[in-house]
Amino acid sequence: MTITSVLPASTHVGPVHLNVRDLNGTAAFYATLLGLSATTQADPTQADTDITLAAQGAPLLHLHATPDLPRAPVSRPGLYHTAFLLPTRADLGRWLAHAARLGLRIGSGDHLVSEAFYLSDPEGNGIEVYADRPRDTWTWRGGQVQMDTKAVDAAAVLAAAGIDPATLDGAVAFTAPQGTTVGHVHLKVGSAAQAAQWYRDTLGLDVVADLGSAAFLSWGGYHHHVGLNEWHSAGQPAPTAPAAGLSGVTFHTPDLGALRAHLAGRADVQDAGDHLTLSDPWGNRVTVAHSRIQED
Repeated sequence: MTITSVLPASTHVGPVHLNVRDLNGTAAFYATLLGLSATTQADPTQADTDITLAAQGAPLLHLHATPDLPRAPVSRPGLYHTAFLLPTRADLGRWLAHAARLGLRIGSGDHLVSEAFYLSDPEGNGIEVYADRPRDTWTWRGGQVQMDTKAVDAAAVLAAAGIDPATLDGAVAFTAPQGTTVGHVHLKVGSAAQAAQWYRDTLGLDVVADLGSAAFLSWGGYHHHVGLNEWHSAGQPAPTAPAAGLSGVTFHTPDLGALRAHLAGRADVQDAGDHLTLSDPWGNRVTVAHSRIQED
């Protein structure tokens, strides 16, 4: 079995799990920011401790109340950002006008393969909201996708949605459209090189961009499903005490068979039948769950 055959090319990111100090406040922030809706908990006893936020019924974020945990320091390995992928540039324009009307301070980056905007939630968890450029416009050289960080033409993004950049005329209340997903998750680790090797060797991800202090990996020729960086966390080991922030990330796949065989005998793998769970060397919990891709 080759490493790249461990998981099918259609494997992608599912919900991100966060431990939060203020459950209702954080849920309200994401619901307002992205137009997400809270879903009914399968277990009624979790109603006061857990909230799942979804886009048109597709779960994107699981929040778990941990009011007694400290806020994670910037240097702690964990979440760098959750990246919410909107289906079109026009959707991104509608969201940008919505964010402007909320008075949010946001950063931006034109990455050649995508246009992205950045901010943080009230508890310091990073957020990216982005739209991809068409795949046939991406440039690949030697198996590496060409990415950069340039200024986003925000006026053009707004115009794609029919919104006047000067007045925001044409802006409407934003609701996450059908097809909104978590496009990728970006993690803080102690060593980008070691982390890239772990994710490649364990989950069969391809390293599609290596920047030294950061690495980007994907299945199926995407620009990245997983980002890894050591910008704030170089040399840090796995945390020994709990803190608010990332609880785990889920990947969805139509077939667990090859991964189960690949990980057979590893004591750090929990096999629940329809999903496998393990942690990377910095304590970031990873779950790979079987699901029919069209339902995600």
